[in-house]
Amino acid sequence: MERLVRFGVSLEEGLLRRFDGLLRRCGYGNRSKAIADLVRERLVEEEWRAEGEVVGIISMLYDHHQRELSNRLTHVQHDHYTSILSSQHIHLDRDMCLEVVVARGRPGEIRRIADLIRASRGVKHVRLSMSSTGKKL
Repeated sequence: MERLVRFGVSLEEGLLRRFDGLLRRCGYGNRSKAIADLVRERLVEEEWRAEGEVVGIISMLYDHHQRELSNRLTHVQHDHYTSILSSQHIHLDRDMCLEVVVARGRPGEIRRIADLIRASRGVKHVRLSMSSTGKKL
């Protein structure tokens, strides 16, 4: 574990009050952990701008009755097999499915995969969650 470094932060009183309220709602025990998480979140965003290797989680909600949709989604994944690490398919009810795809590679490629899925007829919702390989955090 890396050595901890103490430093001071000055904030406007109202901003600090709002921040403390957020910490309570999110269950943080102290400001240090919350600030570290905010810094890491921003660093992950920077990794996604820098075009280095990143990890993305693509979640999609879709109606499996939509003609040929399952095949199209499978083809998208096979067309990008070098980036796709895994996928999980969940049956939410008789009609709706949730699929989660984990991809690793350049940010532009992962965004393209998410966009191809999003543009598929019958897909109700797609969310791309950006993450890091952890090498730069």
